[in-house]
Amino acid sequence: MPSGNSVSLFSRLASARARLAAGDDRLLDTQVALSEIPSPTGAEMARGASVAERFRALSLGNVRIDDVGNVLGIRQGDSDEPPVVICAHLDTIFPEGTPVGVSRDGPQLCGPGIVDNSRGLAAMLALAEAIDGYRVRTVRSILFAATVGEEGTGDLRGVKHLFANLSEPPSACIALDGAGDDRIVTRALGARRYRVTFRGTGGHSWAAFGVANPVHAAGATAAKLAAMPLPRVPRTTLSVCRIGGGISVNAIPDEAWLEIDLRSSSQDALERCADDVEQAIRAAVRQENARRASGSPALTWSITTIGDRPCGEIDVDHPLVLAAVLATTAIGRTPELATASTDANVPISLGVPAIAIGAGGRGGGVHTSGEWYDNTDGTLGVARALTVVVAAAELSGAD
Repeated sequence: MPSGNSVSLFSRLASARARLAAGDDRLLDTQVALSEIPSPTGAEMARGASVAERFRALSLGNVRIDDVGNVLGIRQGDSDEPPVVICAHLDTIFPEGTPVGVSRDGPQLCGPGIVDNSRGLAAMLALAEAIDGYRVRTVRSILFAATVGEEGTGDLRGVKHLFANLSEPPSACIALDGAGDDRIVTRALGARRYRVTFRGTGGHSWAAFGVANPVHAAGATAAKLAAMPLPRVPRTTLSVCRIGGGISVNAIPDEAWLEIDLRSSSQDALERCADDVEQAIRAAVRQENARRASGSPALTWSITTIGDRPCGEIDVDHPLVLAAVLATTAIGRTPELATASTDANVPISLGVPAIAIGAGGRGGGVHTSGEWYDNTDGTLGVARALTVVVAAAELSGAD
């Protein structure tokens, strides 16, 4: 993928950047409107329908909603070369029923999901308008994709489906995720997520005392995992994030469970730690079974993978990364190469050149009800994204 001269490209896109700046109020209105459409992971239909309508209004070609709910549209390029994919996820972490109204406090917009990822979606729509096929044309086609299931238990479902069903590998992929204008995600943070279930006979806390207790085994497992040594390089993390079981304070439970989040940018580290997790579970169950009353049934356990996010990285000298670095410098920011879990994980793991970048402005309180977005210099981030996308798709002509 030719990177071109991003400094020269930045200059050639001056008119397009001016149009983006002039349309900044409309971009913010779109950001607010999308944020106020509830879009929990697994229930993105309403927001997806709105994005599809906006894609059609921008005259993107072949606008459609695929089998899992991704919204797709294409801006045709001048060649038959593999397209560039630009994606932004539709879903938020907030459950159904969460109030999603957006309030304004001076330069700040406040509301659940206003940054993650209403900002990315709104910026993607602005880019689809700027790269209109007339005033700005590209050699390669650009596939715009609003994806489902990026957050939490969505497990990157949308982008996995997208890349599994493309007719050919794209030439590059750029994910727009949240705010910011300096970070460039080049390392995909992988994750394995497990649900471990322990089962026993249960019984009265006095009369049946001595039977193996699933909650004791779950607690012992959590303690062993908390004490488990983890690699510092590459950084690897393990957290027991949920735990539960039992029906009453005076009843030994017949079942308990816990959920584990294991993360690393190294596939080897994930595999090694996954083995250690299983050994910790086995040890905790052995200990609990060894304490049970003679003749009483042993605990059983099972482990289910509830999330598997692939990891990997793109070479920092790849033309796509260099184009993003130069585009970041061109707007007066210092590039920061970063590690994160985004839609870019999937193409990176498949060997497709991919990065994730923010869509401008500043944000905070992400994944909380106090999420906020500040649009100071927000147009710079959108200008950077435009430059990166056009560098990947290769500029054919601009006014």
